[in-house]
Amino acid sequence: MSSFGEQLSPCRPLRLFASHASPSVAACGRCASALLRVCMLAMLAFAGVACSDRPSVVVYVSADEAFARPILAEFERTSGVRVDAVFDTEATKTTGLANRLRAERDRPRADVFWSSENVQTILLAEEGVLAPASSEGLGAWPAEHRDAQGRWYAFAARARVIVVARDRVPKEEWPTTWMELTQDRWAGRVAMADPRFGTTRTHMGVLATEWERRLMPGAFGAWLEGLGEQRVALLTSGNAGVVEAVASGQFDVGMTDTDDVWAAQARGMAVELIYPRHVEGDEPQGGTLLIPNTCALVARPTTDASDRRHAIALMEYLLSAEVERALLASDSRNIPLAPALAEEAKAWLPPDPLRIDWSRAAPAAEEASNRAAALLRAALERKPPVGRVVPSDAEHEADAEKAVEDATSAAGSGR
Repeated sequence: MSSFGEQLSPCRPLRLFASHASPSVAACGRCASALLRVCMLAMLAFAGVACSDRPSVVVYVSADEAFARPILAEFERTSGVRVDAVFDTEATKTTGLANRLRAERDRPRADVFWSSENVQTILLAEEGVLAPASSEGLGAWPAEHRDAQGRWYAFAARARVIVVARDRVPKEEWPTTWMELTQDRWAGRVAMADPRFGTTRTHMGVLATEWERRLMPGAFGAWLEGLGEQRVALLTSGNAGVVEAVASGQFDVGMTDTDDVWAAQARGMAVELIYPRHVEGDEPQGGTLLIPNTCALVARPTTDASDRRHAIALMEYLLSAEVERALLASDSRNIPLAPALAEEAKAWLPPDPLRIDWSRAAPAAEEASNRAAALLRAALERKPPVGRVVPSDAEHEADAEKAVEDATSAAGSGR
């Protein structure tokens, strides 16, 4: 009895014909074999077409892969939609993927952008790289956590904090404001990530605009000068690298995010976090900066009639209570923004979160971050920290520029 696969095979008549052929026909066995191979290739092509009928979405992700991949896998499992994810590097956090989206805007490859911060998302929306997305589920998201035109949605925040080595810095000496890092006692003891990337870039935009508004003109520049005097080190390894450098003894304190500190503690590192205020004193809403994840629909040319249902379904899933709970339960401890999870979020919210005018902070981020990078690198070149391992100015610039180049050039290669 022939197998089920053989019964369905369009090449079965050829095999039957070959088995019963006369000697003269059998002499052409090589021809029959060639025809058989052609048939088999045709069947494989048919199978490939059948497989391609499965819906799919392409998502660019700057959230940490260790936390994002299980969430995307669960969406894939429950929805039946294949998810093709492209992740960034720790060094270029978000900036590399944002530049790739800009480079691809005429021929976009991505359907959804899941960013670990919001400034680049806001800028991409204003540049027309992102499109309005609407649905019943998206429409229910709180107005304060989404763009008025539906071009981006914010969720699962984390706080901008100071990481401290608890075994080397007495608690009574811990800094409680960002301004304190300019004090002489911190000379050569502080590290931060390259300010041109990720949440450090976001933070520079917030400091430049909020201090200008709340403190006095020139406050941000004075702070940068103070950090330069204390020889604050710039690391190309991102916020996670800052935490590791503090834990390993290279530095005593660093500027980073809560998720990197929580993850380091889960690995047994002797570090603690501090929720620093941006405005000294008791001014309301002058405390710790919260930076959310964002998700957005990538704009398509008007000639592209592709179905966006599956992309919007992925965005709805990212905003779900299931995902926000999963991120809260993970080592990153992201803070839910959904009103239904307010009680669960309360234990992880920093005291008196900073209120930000993102319409001013986002456009200011590029100039502020470039200014910070140039000033702090120049200060390090003049007088590097004694006994500390930090990249030289040339090494730092080469590493950072290469990371950006690799991320953006991927757009041309289709990687």
